[in-house]
Amino acid sequence: MSALEKSMHLSRLPSRPPLPGSGGSQSGAKMRMGPGRKRDFSPVPWSQYFESMEDVEVENETGKDTFRVYKSGSEGPVLLLLHGGGHSALSWAVFTAAIISRVQCRIVALDLRGHGETKVKNSEDLSAETMAKDVGNVVEAMYGDLPPPIMLIGHSMGGAIAVHTASSNLVPSLLGLCMIDVVEGTAMDALNSMQNFLRGRPKTFKSLENAIEWSVKSGQIRNLESARVSMVGQVKQCEGITSPEGSKSIVEGIIEEEEEDEEGSESVNKRKKEDDMEGLPSETQNLLLFLQTKKDHPYTWRIELAKTEKYWDGWFRGLSNLFLSCPIPKLLLLAGVDRLDKDLTIGQMQGKFQMQVLPQCGHAVHEDAPDKVAEAVATFLIRHRFAEPIGGFQCVFPGC
Repeated sequence: MSALEKSMHLSRLPSRPPLPGSGGSQSGAKMRMGPGRKRDFSPVPWSQYFESMEDVEVENETGKDTFRVYKSGSEGPVLLLLHGGGHSALSWAVFTAAIISRVQCRIVALDLRGHGETKVKNSEDLSAETMAKDVGNVVEAMYGDLPPPIMLIGHSMGGAIAVHTASSNLVPSLLGLCMIDVVEGTAMDALNSMQNFLRGRPKTFKSLENAIEWSVKSGQIRNLESARVSMVGQVKQCEGITSPEGSKSIVEGIIEEEEEDEEGSESVNKRKKEDDMEGLPSETQNLLLFLQTKKDHPYTWRIELAKTEKYWDGWFRGLSNLFLSCPIPKLLLLAGVDRLDKDLTIGQMQGKFQMQVLPQCGHAVHEDAPDKVAEAVATFLIRHRFAEPIGGFQCVFPGC
């Protein structure tokens, strides 16, 4: 069973603590903190990890598209980070802090079209060709005709888009390429069960804290520190009014530590409000209900991944050969090697790319173990003399 398939199956199992040593300052903490103590699932702003944020405008035939990027660093090569499907640039937040402290580099984390805070005319076109062109257009808009040295780093879908971008020569100053936990054979096999996985996710959450807690306890993100900043980019407040029937789909039972007396008081308050509204004109009652619904608006996913199915094959089919054909230094980071496809296995034996396995991680490797991923990328950059170490960072070259 592949790492991606394991991740999807694990999401259906009862919650369990993150595995020890999975990266991040809080990922190894116990899930139960003892009586009366709760873990902090409150969201954390991007500014705690990135130095600045920018909306990059790209002109095209239909007008202007705006791409959100988060940036850090002022010297060295640019690491252009591409997130996985359904995620956002904020999934790279903790990794950014880790890599900036190890090597001289600049970070540009991009919200791909249809994701995060990026606004495009046609957000439903998520073809590999279109998204690869987006990457090239953003680089051109930011740096003009003389871009600095750039290394593309992508996770899952973002890894596939990085390869398509590189193979199409859309970034003229490209010096390196890194894919994180995406292999053609594994990905193509996992697509068969992807719809079931997506159907198994909750459709709505009663708060950002609720969404963050679900992401950690379900195993989607095993590192609480990363989840607190990353999930903000994955969910948004629902548009329109939630009906009484629709409210049943809101996640229940996630916040297990809520006091029973709190629930009782809420019930009493609800009955009191209903009594207070009796006798009021129907228009007034509707307005009050609207305002209360607005206050209690649930959150939902920013993008409906199930509707992108027609593009999945184009993201991953032929990916291994495209990756191997890119004439630049390459790095492949995996959560496991249980099913490397034939082309990559032969390519790795021939020394066509560097590979490193980071065990005890879920599919979101760079979120579960940001320090380990940062060490691997920093070592790669120094090994090829793309960047200079800082802070006394010592390279440990992997054996493969």
